[in-house]
Amino acid sequence: MAKWKINNVRLAGVAAAVPKHAVKTADIDLFTAEEADIFDNTVGIKSRRIAEDDMCASDMCQSAAEQLLADLGWERESIDVLVFESVTGDYRTPPTSCLLQDRLGLPETTFCVDIPMGCCGCMYAITVAANMLTTGQAHRALLLVGDTALRMGSMRDKSRVPLFGDCGTALALEYSPEATDIVIDFHTFGKGAKALSTPHGGYRHPITPESFEYEDFGNGIVRAPKDAIIEGMNVLSFAISRPPKTMERFIEDENIDRNTDIDYYLIHQANKMIVDRIVRKMKFPANRVPYNLEEFGNLGGASIPSLMVTRIADDLRADKTTTMFCSSFGLGLTWGTMLLKAHNVVIPNLIEL
Repeated sequence: MAKWKINNVRLAGVAAAVPKHAVKTADIDLFTAEEADIFDNTVGIKSRRIAEDDMCASDMCQSAAEQLLADLGWERESIDVLVFESVTGDYRTPPTSCLLQDRLGLPETTFCVDIPMGCCGCMYAITVAANMLTTGQAHRALLLVGDTALRMGSMRDKSRVPLFGDCGTALALEYSPEATDIVIDFHTFGKGAKALSTPHGGYRHPITPESFEYEDFGNGIVRAPKDAIIEGMNVLSFAISRPPKTMERFIEDENIDRNTDIDYYLIHQANKMIVDRIVRKMKFPANRVPYNLEEFGNLGGASIPSLMVTRIADDLRADKTTTMFCSSFGLGLTWGTMLLKAHNVVIPNLIEL
């Protein structure tokens, strides 16, 4: 079973950077005014930040990391591990983490790795880095999680264009024998992978002239094989069935009282319909479930750290323990649950680029 209790590791800081450019649903030319209003009220994503063409996820992550390192007062030479989690890296090769090691001025002794795991990416990054720190052989890790997911798909695909925003985040982990255990549980349903996929562009189906041939699938969905696909109903069915089952088991195994033991439930901000359904199904106290999708859209792996920065930063900065129950689900198909406690976390204000 893919479950870890990771000791001796604390969350020291979190930062997030977004583009200044905000796009409201009504400004997307795929929608009529009436359709935009319906989308805003049902899907719940009213605005999203969109990067200019020359801005990559790594640029936003780098800005977040630079600010976080400055606020923490960490020397660059003290970073042992650098993880870059994204499905929109700078190049196929080299790994973007290696480029960021240079751009951030980190030592050559830094262990660098890219993890392309989409919406569960933050939890994957924490799992990998924290397991490297737990013995004390490495002491500090910088996790950079972000995407420019909109540009992965067709700009004529009404089922995808309005969902995503762009963001880059940085999380700082450090070895600390006094830290409370981080508990993480992962699951994978590879049989359902096609529901969130990009048919052409890898080595199974390389780019060919056919990759750019657009097809009209009806209902405002026009895309080519090079474009990312979302099978909406399959994703919805997955998100409201498999993750809640494992969350219930996690709560039982960890003896959690959902009304008294958890300060915040941080749920991947896929869309309002999915999050609302999960909250009702799990009987989570609604006043402990923060949302930021109405302002930023679906941020993929950056969703949970962005909630920390934009919605619960004051509590995390305080000299008291904040207990977070986190749930992510998406690409793979994968889903994970995490119990994370933190206090005195360094959190810069949201960075706009």
